Amino acid sequence: MDFSIVIPAKDEELGLAKTLPRLREHYPEAEVVVVNDGSTDNTLQVCEEYSVKVVTHPYPKGNGAAIKSGARAASGKYIVFMDGDGQHNPADIERLLYKLEEGYDMVVGARSGREDQANIARWSANSLYNWLASWMVNRRIDDLTSGFRAVNRKKFLSFLYLLPNGFSYPTTSTMAFFRAGYSVGFIPISVAPRLGNSHISLVRDGVRFFLIIFKIGTLYSPLKVYFPMSLLVSGMGALNYLMGSLTSGGWRFTNMSTLLILAGMVMFLMGLLAEQLTNLQYKDAVEDEN
Repeated sequence: MDFSIVIPAKDEELGLAKTLPRLREHYPEAEVVVVNDGSTDNTLQVCEEYSVKVVTHPYPKGNGAAIKSGARAASGKYIVFMDGDGQHNPADIERLLYKLEEGYDMVVGARSGREDQANIARWSANSLYNWLASWMVNRRIDDLTSGFRAVNRKKFLSFLYLLPNGFSYPTTSTMAFFRAGYSVGFIPISVAPRLGNSHISLVRDGVRFFLIIFKIGTLYSPLKVYFPMSLLVSGMGALNYLMGSLTSGGWRFTNMSTLLILAGMVMFLMGLLAEQLTNLQYKDAVEDEN
């Protein structure tokens, strides 16, 4: 199979020193692209030692930006993305590619169990993301945030403009493929402890991941977010009307009741408009890919 392996790397000399020789051992003919995202350690020297293709950013732009640079630089029909911290087993790449041959457009290596997550807090957050995304697509998603995945390169490039420069590219790309009607599959994998220091801050990136929850909804199906919220706000207005009427002895709308009911209606109409715009966005992306 014609495929490229893309590895985003920022200060990952330890992980790459472990991963690159194993990649050369298992897939000697595969194109390996390492995106050096402004590293200050010996990442570049390790890449030169194993003669891989290197794309260097002059300063750190983020994991998502590195993924986009790597996808543009890759030449294979399919792309395998994996982290540069030594967590992913190169032998599992073959399993991803076999799944692609079954007709899938994206195959994700799904981590299983708390032992495969960095800590309980992150495991809990990932579980929340998986549940929310599964509700959005009406299909179980085993791991929304895994960075180990194989994709159809042409289809992935059609969604490149949607991907953020930060750490949420797996979330966005998975939801984009589902939204466009492409086939997404999952295979269970085990991961090793990372080598080197993590670049994810629990507080800073925790807030970002929290915002991603809402981004998922508006990216995939806005009405699934706006409609429940409009019902909630309008319901509060109706409840305020009933409570006020019972306590005052007269059936009349208060300013607060009117405001809440109108706000709920506006939310619904905004969600309806956003749904139509989302449909056009994915329609254009699929047409460009074809």
